[in-house]
Amino acid sequence: MPKHQADESDAAEVERFLHDRGLRHLHVRHRADLITIESGPRKDPWPRARLRRVGAHIWQLEMATHTGRWEPTPLRGLREQILIMLVDQFGWTLHPIG
Repeated sequence: MPKHQADESDAAEVERFLHDRGLRHLHVRHRADLITIESGPRKDPWPRARLRRVGAHIWQLEMATHTGRWEPTPLRGLREQILIMLVDQFGWTLHPIG
């Protein structure tokens, strides 16, 4: 069975969601089944969180650790539901550094 991929429109919707909530310092990129949320310069980004597409409409939240590794969370659902949980439950990880 083929994997579901994240595309440019998915990344744009995630970035719009974050920017609408005042998190304009974050930027988003996509690759394969992932949408990665980062801050800092694009050439040397600081990873914050990522959404992994695990189904046609289902995404799983993964959080960056202090060592730069990724840890999956048990949070799965529609993209917007996951983003709401990210902002509400892990909002402190999205604040600007410095």
